[in-house]
Amino acid sequence: MKLKAFNQPLGVLLIFLTSQIGFSFIAKAQTQVAPTTTRKSICSNQLGTAIDAVINRPLFSRVRWGILVQPLSTGPILYSRDAQKYFTPASNLKLLTTAAALQQLGANFRIRTSIYQNGNGVLRVVGRGDPSLSDTQLQTLAQQLKQKGITQIQRLIADDSYIQGDIVNPTWQWEDVQSDYGAPVSSFILNQNIFSLKLVPQAVGKSLQVVWIDPGEARQWRTINQSVTVAQNQPTYVNVTRELSGTVLRIQGQLTTNSEPSLIDLPVVDPNYYFLRRFRAALATEKIPLEQISVANGGVNQQEIAFVESPPLSELLMETLQNSNNLYAEALLRALAIEKPKLKNQTSADVGLEVVKASLTKLGVDPANYILVDGSGLSRRNLVTPEAFVQTLRGIARTPTAYIYRASLPVAGKSGTLKDRFQDTPAEGIVQAKTGTLTGVVSLSGYMNAPNYEPLVFSILVNQSEQPATVVRQAIDEIVVLLTQLQRC
Repeated sequence: MKLKAFNQPLGVLLIFLTSQIGFSFIAKAQTQVAPTTTRKSICSNQLGTAIDAVINRPLFSRVRWGILVQPLSTGPILYSRDAQKYFTPASNLKLLTTAAALQQLGANFRIRTSIYQNGNGVLRVVGRGDPSLSDTQLQTLAQQLKQKGITQIQRLIADDSYIQGDIVNPTWQWEDVQSDYGAPVSSFILNQNIFSLKLVPQAVGKSLQVVWIDPGEARQWRTINQSVTVAQNQPTYVNVTRELSGTVLRIQGQLTTNSEPSLIDLPVVDPNYYFLRRFRAALATEKIPLEQISVANGGVNQQEIAFVESPPLSELLMETLQNSNNLYAEALLRALAIEKPKLKNQTSADVGLEVVKASLTKLGVDPANYILVDGSGLSRRNLVTPEAFVQTLRGIARTPTAYIYRASLPVAGKSGTLKDRFQDTPAEGIVQAKTGTLTGVVSLSGYMNAPNYEPLVFSILVNQSEQPATVVRQAIDEIVVLLTQLQRC
């Protein structure tokens, strides 16, 4: 069994596996929610005292809190604590990226992957950073080529010029780059740019068997297997790391004999050639032989003979926000650079960040309230104030596409990263918000349809915490439940 989180880095791809009893304990700890609170009411002038009672507890004495609570439409600020100071936002930053994407690209925007015929048996495939592309779409492309009478391909060129710049943000930490939630982003994204392998227990004392889901990937790596199978009463864990060379996998740890295999997801090293290898396999199933593959940055594209498109942006937003998908957020950031000309040495991500800033300014967000370096929030160098999130949430609520944006957010106790939070509390079903977690960082920003008060917008950012994330989430959830008790007095 594998612990995986797009917005909850778990170390250097460290997968802890325990006995059935041990795992049950961990699972419950990670999904702890605020206890059911007796339904009561508080006046708005009592809210500050009630929130302070939560955040001023001794166990939070070293923790930084940033909080802002306001009515969605008009009205005075209901609570503010360091709301204009910078915090590391974690995945709350996706609120800014997706707001800009929806405003600039529109709900029906799709990302197209095209194949062009240039004569002499040469085809060019142009990737445009579709994060939803999978083997299924590759098979569709192969079938389209067959229907067009393509019986063999002398050379297939992958044109990766659409997205320029580093495939991994240089400010991300090494532990994130090694993990599936830190997969590279480029013109070619396939299967979310991750590949999988299984570790299967053997007889006691034997190494775990490494089973590659895609045998083609096995040839790209040299595997150092230092794992072992142990008796049933032994603790279990698996640690899979990639060496700096990018071509060596080191597998350490132990699983008990007869236990379930452990499925491990790892980021690909070279997205372009990963795409080409998988496409060659798809062509083979259609009996279209492919002689040569290569990568080019730019070139002439003549006649388009096959294409696939992503789902509309409205659906891409759902995956980005509901599941806090870093790869999708980074792909959308780069999609924002589509029509804006690049300066020399300027990356697609840089241009995307400029578009985000311009779009947020139009929504009424003060540009002094944030410093952004990526689109997902995985970088520890992002700085955002609670006020920026509240301004974004209020600003987009005034736009024609507000309902699409809000519908993309997790619902308390119901969906996405909030599915297991707020269950059996007054907040269940009436809060739509974005979560965020990094080491020492926990955040939650969103909307609430307060039962006895007007609709609210809130942002709660916690930084520099030495407490377990579950403890901080519990306190955040208590604050949110307090907001459900507001009434006019």
